[in-house]
Amino acid sequence: MSSIAKAKDLGVRKLIEFTLRSGDLGALIHSQNTAANGSRIHRRIQRRRGKTYKPEVYLSQPVQINHRHFLIHGRADGIIMRKHPLIEEIKTCDVDFDQLPKSILILYWGQVKMYAHLLMNKHSEIKQVKLRLTYVKTPDNQITEKIQQFTNVQAHEFYTHVLNIYQQWIELRDEIVDKRNRTAKKLRFPFKHYRTGQHEMAAAVYKTILFHKHLFCEAPTGTGKTISTIFPSVKAMDEHLLNRIFYLTAKKSTRHVAEETMSFLAKHGLWIKSITITAKEEITFPQEIDKDPDENPYMLGYYDRLKPALKDLLKHNNQITKATVIHYAKKYTLDPFEFSLDASVFCDVVICDYNYLFNIEVYLQRFFSAHDDGNFFLIDEAHNLVSRSRDMYSADLSSAKLKDLLTLTKHHKSRCYDIRPKLLKLMRTFEDESLSLDESHQYSLSLKKPLKGFNQAVAETAHAIHKWLPRQQHRDDLVNAVIQFYFDCNTYLTIGDLYDETYRTLMIHDKGHQVIFREFCIDPSQHLAHSLSLGRGAVLFSATLTPMKYYQRVLGNEKDSLDYQLPSAFPPQNQKVLITNYIRTTYRQRQANQSTIIDTIYTLICGKPGHYLVFFPSYDYLNSVADDFKHRYPQVKTLIQTNDMSIDDQRDFIHKFRTNCSQTLVGFAILGSNFSEGIDLKGNALIGVAVVTVGLPKINDETNLVRDYFDTEGHGFEYAYQLPGLNKVMQAAGRLIRSASDVGIVALIDQRFSWTQYRRFLPAFWRPQSVYNLSQFKQAVNNFWQNH
Repeated sequence: MSSIAKAKDLGVRKLIEFTLRSGDLGALIHSQNTAANGSRIHRRIQRRRGKTYKPEVYLSQPVQINHRHFLIHGRADGIIMRKHPLIEEIKTCDVDFDQLPKSILILYWGQVKMYAHLLMNKHSEIKQVKLRLTYVKTPDNQITEKIQQFTNVQAHEFYTHVLNIYQQWIELRDEIVDKRNRTAKKLRFPFKHYRTGQHEMAAAVYKTILFHKHLFCEAPTGTGKTISTIFPSVKAMDEHLLNRIFYLTAKKSTRHVAEETMSFLAKHGLWIKSITITAKEEITFPQEIDKDPDENPYMLGYYDRLKPALKDLLKHNNQITKATVIHYAKKYTLDPFEFSLDASVFCDVVICDYNYLFNIEVYLQRFFSAHDDGNFFLIDEAHNLVSRSRDMYSADLSSAKLKDLLTLTKHHKSRCYDIRPKLLKLMRTFEDESLSLDESHQYSLSLKKPLKGFNQAVAETAHAIHKWLPRQQHRDDLVNAVIQFYFDCNTYLTIGDLYDETYRTLMIHDKGHQVIFREFCIDPSQHLAHSLSLGRGAVLFSATLTPMKYYQRVLGNEKDSLDYQLPSAFPPQNQKVLITNYIRTTYRQRQANQSTIIDTIYTLICGKPGHYLVFFPSYDYLNSVADDFKHRYPQVKTLIQTNDMSIDDQRDFIHKFRTNCSQTLVGFAILGSNFSEGIDLKGNALIGVAVVTVGLPKINDETNLVRDYFDTEGHGFEYAYQLPGLNKVMQAAGRLIRSASDVGIVALIDQRFSWTQYRRFLPAFWRPQSVYNLSQFKQAVNNFWQNH
């Protein structure tokens, strides 16, 4: 029997919350109490209860629902066994007991009532129990105790009521799964033939699922990565190996590809529910912005309208996109982001951003609070996860934001009398801690240890704000500013809890005279490994995962992870890669080589009329070359990427590459930007790419910390500078050949590409050729086009 077919754990708390939630979305209580602090309070109360009091009593009961086996289980905080036992549930929060909404109290009492049933089911001689709800309001430890009597008849009726509600939704989910599995069994690969390497990739994905592994897979452009990962994962569902697939991406373009793949499989007979989770800021209704939860119509009574909305949505839709969510959220007056999260529980494929698995602040708790063997992770464009993960596990606070907030609160002293002293104390701590910057006359310093005094001041400030916010009668500019700073403080504290030898504290004095304290995660691999371990397995794939050992090290560092590299699906003779061994682009030599760079770009585009992209590592460098190029060759039509381009501007940029393809057009763009990743310019839309420099990131304190950290493993410069730069180069070059009929030239404009320490990392199918002067470059370009 496979792991997901075994009896499924059904925690008491989750069961009660799922079945008995009602009322407002904003009624969910958010507290500053950490789990550790809550546990300490629990233990303190439990110790005071006497010798007859048994703490943390495990209770369980197997049950069959719709022919499926579940184990209802949980730990009662405390039980005193006697003729009429007492069962205690302890809750901690920093909200006054009298302010708790009725909907929350229903959940609290529901949990202890379920424990009462489990206890009396185990001990049939018990006919009645006493229920005690002990509520501790922190930080002043104000205790409220409430008592209820509960008979075995009442307990059984309550248990039956809860299970009847749960059964309706289990039946709905089972209907979805049964129909999914029947169609998955019949599903065949939706193309007549597999592309080169595609069958092997699909087989590798299936074996990864079968053996509970993490696979790193490099699949060059044209392999058909999306279908090659989703198809075997769907087939594994029919084998009862998987119950849910999470397709995780960094960019909207790859999200759309996943959506299109699900629709494509549906046209070929697969009946499956998929949903795309859109970022909260992108899907929230305009009417909700800056509205308090108790004034927001999309949150008021949310749980009272949720269930009919879910039934309607699931009855009429299989592929649930952003537009679908918005339609039903409007129809039932529901917050669209929360509605999408609730709907995802009934879906087989969840398409979402990396954040929802890896980011400890926004991860999907309903799926990832514990390991689930039925979940499988497909992580697209995995090379992007390196920098993204460092950002996710780092945090900073700025003195400038604090200064602005102090200025604002100065005009509202009567309202801010109990938070302003904490803000002033935090500012003094900022100034005291940053004295070392002034004394050393440096703009930045790095420390191995966290700033304990500063962190304590941040915690005190956050706590004061947390008590202050509920007392505000309306949401204005002051409240919005306080809320934003409150979020910043909480993020800083959350990351601070992770602080270990993989972290450094950066103190930065920037040109704007602000001081920034940053908790910087150098090596997030252990956090990534933990997140990946929450499912049955994972495939991390990209067109560029060279060298594989580097990505395995920084994206999990697991000894037993697998790796697989596929050959290119396209004829290698369709692409010519030229290394200009006569051009040097190091910072000191750029100006002296600029004229030759421009001659080389012009020679490239003279080989054949068409569309070309030229990539640079910075806007300064781009603008310098582009201005000179336009001055010397005004007859050539050019497009130039700017750092303030709107989404419409970017679309227009790409649209121009897809029209008038017989005319010469040169686009100047930035390495690592939207134009160097995730865009398809097939056929004559793009016939040449030039990459100027090896793409090394700018020298900065954070990257130097990464270098120093990995120097101990012998890979400091490689991991910090060289490989991240080369990945951008390979991604940019990958815009050229997007289909079997595409033909073109890649010019690597930097002598360093011919050096062994760089050339050894270039893809084998590139077959690069070094040229040693402009004449050789011109001859190689002309020879290529003569043969095509």
